[in-house]
Amino acid sequence: MYKKIIAFAVAVVTFAACTTVPITGRRQLSLVSDAAMQQQSYAAYDQVISESKLSRDAQATAMVKRVGQRIQRAVEQYMAANGLQSELEGFAWEFNLIEDDQVNAWAMAGGKTAVYTGLLPVAQNETGLAVVMGHEIAHAIAKHGNERMSQALAQQFGGQTLSALAGNQPGTAQNLVMAVYGVGSQLGLLKYGRTQESEADRLGLIFMAMAGYNPEEAVPFWQRMEAKSGGQAPPEFLSTHPSAGTRQAALRQHMPEALKYYKAR
Repeated sequence: MYKKIIAFAVAVVTFAACTTVPITGRRQLSLVSDAAMQQQSYAAYDQVISESKLSRDAQATAMVKRVGQRIQRAVEQYMAANGLQSELEGFAWEFNLIEDDQVNAWAMAGGKTAVYTGLLPVAQNETGLAVVMGHEIAHAIAKHGNERMSQALAQQFGGQTLSALAGNQPGTAQNLVMAVYGVGSQLGLLKYGRTQESEADRLGLIFMAMAGYNPEEAVPFWQRMEAKSGGQAPPEFLSTHPSAGTRQAALRQHMPEALKYYKAR
């Protein structure tokens, strides 16, 4: 009986600690406040930028900032139209291009986004870049970083808060933030779980479409990413992300929804 009461109490607390992802409506575990996540993310982002070599390619850098700002405005427009402006409280958007051969990009809590020059040949053009930046920013809007951090704190650190961990073990907290966002990982677009990746694909399509980029270019982009991996991706049942075929099929399924938001510029 005692065990049942504990289990019920845990279930109640877990349910109470859930938030809802915009657009998809999925409930997710959220044991980390937006303010705490943003604080740690901003510190980690500043460290990455200070330790990295920013690209001196003015044209490519301008493209990254332009795409980021257009998607930022699309996100703000969507959230305002749906009464979700408060979800963007504390956001301090930033977009940088890092000179590095990694085929990688990521967006932290609060809209802090980085693209690596190694991704640009795969993106090929501005629309291709919008596919990946829309996808990564969607992770931030869906608070997937908060969700993964909550899971890590619950499983590895006895459920202590992120602020407590940062106070007691600041290095551990910062490393955990880096790991949550896959900073420094090759082909870093594959760092989240399957559900989160699929969710970011769907939201990313909508955000890029609202920003005036053709969402139909998402499928060719992911085909190029598949080719870049050289067929080394593991079978889907062993993987934390959708297989190339599953991802592309899902993108096609969500395409009619995204195209409703698309107006070419």
